[in-house]
Amino acid sequence: MKADSKYVESLLSTANVNFVIPIYQRNYDWTFSQCKQLLEDIYHAGSDNKIKDHFVGSVVYIHEEAVYTTSEIKEFVIIDGQQRLTTLTLIYLALYHQAKNINNTNLAEQINDHFLINKYADDASKLKLKATADNDKVLKNLLNNIHEENTEFSNIIHNFNYIKKFIKDKNHEIIVTGLRKLICVEIVLDRSKDSPQRIFESLNSTGLALSQGDLIRNYILMGLEPKQQKQLYQEFWEIIEIKTKCETSNKNNISDFIRDYLTLKNKKIPKKNAVYDDFKRSYPNFTFESIKSELANIVKLANHYYKLTNPKQETDADIRTHLQYIDQLEVSVSFPFLMQVYQDYQDQKIDKPTFLQVLELIQSFVWRRFIVGLPTNALNKIFMTLYSKVTVEDYLDSIQSYLCSLTGIQRFPKNKETIDNLEFKDVYYTKNKNTMYLLSRLENFNNNEPVTIDNSKITIEHIFPQNPSAEWKPELADADYNYINDNYLHSISNLTLSGNNGKLGNKSFREKRDLKDAGYKDSRLWLNKFLAQQDTWNEKTIRARFKQISARFLDVWQYPQVETSAIQENNEVNIFEADDPTSK
Repeated sequence: MKADSKYVESLLSTANVNFVIPIYQRNYDWTFSQCKQLLEDIYHAGSDNKIKDHFVGSVVYIHEEAVYTTSEIKEFVIIDGQQRLTTLTLIYLALYHQAKNINNTNLAEQINDHFLINKYADDASKLKLKATADNDKVLKNLLNNIHEENTEFSNIIHNFNYIKKFIKDKNHEIIVTGLRKLICVEIVLDRSKDSPQRIFESLNSTGLALSQGDLIRNYILMGLEPKQQKQLYQEFWEIIEIKTKCETSNKNNISDFIRDYLTLKNKKIPKKNAVYDDFKRSYPNFTFESIKSELANIVKLANHYYKLTNPKQETDADIRTHLQYIDQLEVSVSFPFLMQVYQDYQDQKIDKPTFLQVLELIQSFVWRRFIVGLPTNALNKIFMTLYSKVTVEDYLDSIQSYLCSLTGIQRFPKNKETIDNLEFKDVYYTKNKNTMYLLSRLENFNNNEPVTIDNSKITIEHIFPQNPSAEWKPELADADYNYINDNYLHSISNLTLSGNNGKLGNKSFREKRDLKDAGYKDSRLWLNKFLAQQDTWNEKTIRARFKQISARFLDVWQYPQVETSAIQENNEVNIFEADDPTSK
């Protein structure tokens, strides 16, 4: 390793060099605020004669062997400093175009030949900054003043436009002066002697905001030869990154996915900020061939994770429906288990009916626990080891038997306990997705013409309103009025679905029932059929409706029919599956 202070201009003007951003580096993700800070620092340095130098951090790179093209081009593979180097290149690009616009030919040629291009290199090595594929294309377009229509959002374009607005005719000379004062620490690594990964970890520990997924990608690829890096990235890691992206939020969940993968593999849940450390412990001394084999397995599971987080990507309508239900439940803690079940279905170890029954079983287990009010953190330990309880010959039965054998806060609530809790449970002021899940499953059970409920037209309707109109008082005795308001207002018995919530409002029950083309009588929803037949809404009719709904509830979220003998009575408790001993 060699380290020395160096003017940034001197580094960037090195002849016949490509500053290569390797494929394992995260994307260029500096935002407006970081660009603004750098530009203001450069402007301040350029406008104050007392400032001789301004430090902008370190640039760490591996000096690779020369790449022979039409001329000899050296490659400096950037380990740290990508964000600053890319932003500085954008600043020089903006100055270059401005110099051309004001006919300052000398400045334009100086910037272009010294800081932007290798003048005599072929097209592949022309740009000094060799970014990753998408960014490389954008940089070349900016250099050649090409504006493509329908270009996806790019931080490079966004920041370049900001920089162009910042640099004006009256301040461009100050910016040029400020750039000449920038110094950095140049750290040159020798691949045969230095460990880029250890140095990278040391740099990251000082505050670089890299995700656990970024660190894992670098750990896998950084120590390999460039050709091997490219192969693993293109064949595996790039696919993993694509498959772990949530299409709704446009967020990449690769860190969460790897956490789920390690949970399945090691039967132990890594802490969110320690996924990288757990991955390193799981693969301490991998070879190219061994990590290639493991990445192939990870890609398989990533394909299933993609459908679990983006249910619409599942082409089978029946499976897609239940994946959407699981998505509504927001039970991502089950993903380590479900990814492997998905793989078993793909490998034809189980058939489609069994797979669907497993998906329904998980919903019943989780949803009954929610109704009873059992702690959600107990699910972590259950799903962490659940797949190890699977017997291939008795796939569904083995899962059912294990879940039904759980006790305490881990238990699978039985019918009586569940219905007793359901009657008065507030299911309105929970997560809206959960309430819609409850109502939509009740509505569409055994319905050959299912109602699409995930839209803004059909909403949750209180039968007895949250703010009743005056007409409700004469219809109900005081005791009924107060009892309903205090005990049933947000319960399942007093909730329904309607596409005419605004019209129904807080009207009396009969008005809601009979409102033309909008009332309960004209509704085609199952949830409103009982209401269409009632003359009043009081404690008696509410209890009758609950009896009807509770019967349907038990049909939808079933308790497994497991023989008592199949449930093992065992006084021994696995410490990893035990109840929380706090306060006991």
